[in-house]
Amino acid sequence: MSDFQTSEPTWHPNPKQPTFKAPAGAVDAHCHVFGPGNSFPYAPERKYTPVDAPKEKLFALRDHLGFSKNVIVQASCHGKDNSALIDALLAANNNARGVAVVSPDITDEELADMHQAGVRAVRFNFLKRLVDPAPKPVYTRMAERVAKLGWHVVVYFEEADRKELEPFLISLPTTVVIDHMGRPDIKAGIDSRGFSQFLKLMENDKFWVKVGCPERLTIDGPPYNDVAPFAKKLIEKAPDRVLWGTDWPHPNMKSHLPDDGELVDRIPVIAPTKIAQQKLLIDNPNLLYWG
Repeated sequence: MSDFQTSEPTWHPNPKQPTFKAPAGAVDAHCHVFGPGNSFPYAPERKYTPVDAPKEKLFALRDHLGFSKNVIVQASCHGKDNSALIDALLAANNNARGVAVVSPDITDEELADMHQAGVRAVRFNFLKRLVDPAPKPVYTRMAERVAKLGWHVVVYFEEADRKELEPFLISLPTTVVIDHMGRPDIKAGIDSRGFSQFLKLMENDKFWVKVGCPERLTIDGPPYNDVAPFAKKLIEKAPDRVLWGTDWPHPNMKSHLPDDGELVDRIPVIAPTKIAQQKLLIDNPNLLYWG
């Protein structure tokens, strides 16, 4: 147990068995591993301290939910030390890929080692409540370097910052995957100016988007009916460039404890057809991370 450990887990201790049966080979394309802190210490500069959520718990959840693969995203609490991420990738027998957060002074050899372990992207986090973002030229240079490996960039930002970030994101020399639907203003509705502008951005085929994480965006709470229209609209808009993930173990959730089985059961609500589900859960993530 880490010296900084909080007492209560942030994930459901007994998630339901989903009613929705994911197609064979389905990918949870956004999840995390935390620690364990004794083996993989949390970053001194972190702005939150999670409960340990090791790879064994993640893989057990994957099996319980009926999924086959994971895309594990480095979270800000581990900073630029990707040791826990790499450890999970190496244990996954090619059934996991990684999204790393790296320092500008990382060597080409270290990037190559990460590629060998299964990393396929770097994440740029612009949420000031979670990190202190670097100047944009730092990110541009990193994107140029990882593009040579065939990697892409994953970005996390608030809707309020999207307009200012758009020219920079368009300029990046890689595919750009946007976390959590760009965190739209759910209260404003799908016809709002902000979400309409986001849909316009998604007409550029360099952009992909993750349509999970309703538990972070909802106003009404489970079963997240207020968020579903946004995800459904994005799937209709860009069916070949959408991804879905649980966001387990749901760090910094204060409103409620998400049930990952219930999150899986939202998939047919936002992707009603077998074709849409096949693209969302299998074709798209496999092309991007295993292709």
